Amino acid sequence: QVQLVESGGGLVQPGTALRLSCVLSGHTSSSYAMGWFRQAPGKSREFVAAIHWSGDSTLFADSVNGRFTISKDNAKNTVYLQMNSLKPEDTAVYHCAAEDKIPIATMEYEYDYWGQGTQVTVSS
Repeated sequence: QVQLVESGGGLVQPGTALRLSCVLSGHTSSSYAMGWFRQAPGKSREFVAAIHWSGDSTLFADSVNGRFTISKDNAKNTVYLQMNSLKPEDTAVYHCAAEDKIPIATMEYEYDYWGQGTQVTVSS
């Protein structure tokens, strides 16, 4: 079955950068749109970023636009989230997700496959 495994989380200071990775395996489709969501303690999961299954277009939440970028390497079945200028409010568990029904998606219900998540903590 389809599996997603995230990595790259950790404890960092405000203003620094971190890159998350997510590897997709066990898939049968050749085209997956990918996304990143995050869930902070006591809050519901929220959309962060999404990338078109071709990799040609991206979407971001207002809270991260201009600081985060998303990219995918189809040859490696991997999606990346580059997070720059991190703030304490970026602290959360970050989950990657995949779907192959529409070219790009920003809503949780549009995604069929989810990773377990990686913790990102931004603190001085």
